[in-house]
Amino acid sequence: MEIFSNLALGFATALSFDNVFYCFVGVLLGTTVGVLPGLGPLATIAMLLPITYQMSDPTTALIMLAGIYYGAQYGGSTTAILVNLPGETSSVVTVLDGYQMARQGRAGQALAIAAIGSFFAGTVATVLIAGFAPILAEVAFEFGPPEYFSLMVLGLIAAVVLAHGSVLKALAMVVLGLVIGMVGVDVNSGVSRFSFGIPELFDGVSFAAVALGLFGIGEIIANLEQRENREVFTRKVGRLLPNRDEFKASTMPIVRGTCLGSFLGLLPGGGAILSSFTSYALEKKISKTPQRFGKGAIEGVAGPESANNAGAQTSFIPMLTLGIPTNPVMALMIAGMMIHNIQPGPQVMTTNPALFWGLIASMWIGNAMLLVLNLPLIGIWIRLLTVPYRFLYPAILLFCCVGAYSVNNNVFDVYVMIPFAFFGYVFRKLDCEPAPLLLGLVLGTLLEEYLRRAMTISLGDWSVFVTRPLSATLLAIAAAMLAFVFLPALAKKRDEAFAE
Repeated sequence: MEIFSNLALGFATALSFDNVFYCFVGVLLGTTVGVLPGLGPLATIAMLLPITYQMSDPTTALIMLAGIYYGAQYGGSTTAILVNLPGETSSVVTVLDGYQMARQGRAGQALAIAAIGSFFAGTVATVLIAGFAPILAEVAFEFGPPEYFSLMVLGLIAAVVLAHGSVLKALAMVVLGLVIGMVGVDVNSGVSRFSFGIPELFDGVSFAAVALGLFGIGEIIANLEQRENREVFTRKVGRLLPNRDEFKASTMPIVRGTCLGSFLGLLPGGGAILSSFTSYALEKKISKTPQRFGKGAIEGVAGPESANNAGAQTSFIPMLTLGIPTNPVMALMIAGMMIHNIQPGPQVMTTNPALFWGLIASMWIGNAMLLVLNLPLIGIWIRLLTVPYRFLYPAILLFCCVGAYSVNNNVFDVYVMIPFAFFGYVFRKLDCEPAPLLLGLVLGTLLEEYLRRAMTISLGDWSVFVTRPLSATLLAIAAAMLAFVFLPALAKKRDEAFAE
């Protein structure tokens, strides 16, 4: 019965005028940035973080930022189906069959199934968050500094293993993120590290500046290389309601995608992207007619779209209960909480239950809004897709600069953003995924803090990490993941899975 009283508190919080309004703003912005290729929720949330300074209630700020994230998963499918360009990374596999359905005059059915699957997955994922987050939070109270340190090591290793491309490159990106996170004054000794005598670096490198450089401006530079040749199916959307056979073919892929995405969203480095790729591979593997995939199979839209939305929402569970970001967007959500002096972790549920349950309840409201918004507004999204990118990128560049400056009201952060924009472009050219760098940057400070606490408690005895059962188990899992991924046979299978 306690869960019902908690949900009642959540809905009472989420249904206030301000929270409903900003939930609507968040999902509308999320859908818009999902539709527009080359922006994405990460850069958008980074740009809007300074706005949350002006919000007196942190619950309102987090509801809006969360709406942007899961709203982008909806919007990305529209671009993938109509333009053959994934508006969001997790919609890459939707391009394969969604665009072919549009070419066959079935764009309406593809868009409808994507919206229905996303709504179902989002609703189920929200139920799972409400049910399992309190249980995980109770377990988290058993964690001490050694366990938290080991958990973060596991998170970083999982991010490396599950990243696309070379494992060594992903590992190098994590290490680079950890090094960047060490810049600034050491809180224990008061000694400045890696600041090179620059006073602006004494407080560390701005997280928003790094994120905007890598994912905002870096994405702009990469997109400017591509020729604009968009074939938008404006006249072939047709009817939106799928027929009985299409509903029947989509039902089980939606259920399987929801279950798969809900589980993978919990994994560090997982979330929406891994969920959608895995779901597509699963549907193709178990299909009696795998040759249809890539030629307009509706299962290739239903499964991945359900999986990416479920994965996006269950990734909130580790962030809310353990204070561990499973992906770069969750790292930004943690930054949003810290802006309002809220320490992420299991204590959030007890010290600020209105925020915890209000955010969960807002996901139900947001998913309902998205179902209502997406299908009727397809005409507007089509018109938005016809806007040339050369008109969009100056505005995106302006917002990135304003966002970087606004965090600390310091023009130096804009200067910091510039080299990271260059690095973001170079990383893409070298096939180095920048997401592990951002996770290393966020977790690096916490990793060091819990390491020092553990060493203080144990009086400098390093064996504390392997003599405590939970800590030893987490480290063993991390070591096994890293060892197995370097085995030639497993490495080959991993590369083949991502290639598919």
